[in-house]
Amino acid sequence: MSNGRDYKKEYDTYHSTNIQKKKRASRNQARALMIRKKGKSALAGKDVHHKDRNAMNNSSGNLSVASKSTNRGNNKG
Repeated sequence: MSNGRDYKKEYDTYHSTNIQKKKRASRNQARALMIRKKGKSALAGKDVHHKDRNAMNNSSGNLSVASKSTNRGNNKG
């Protein structure tokens, strides 16, 4: 019987991989870049969207501010 997600196993098998660590660091860097550009209040409750859906591409033309529901949905484009 399962009591929900096994977060430790999930981290050990997926989130701790080198590529996932690099992608997470890149997403954090993108957020920091947008905070410097637009201000912290402009990003409150919002996500930084990578237009080309590549978390490793933090060029200024590729980043925009989007609502969490839009950014985290299965929207293409």
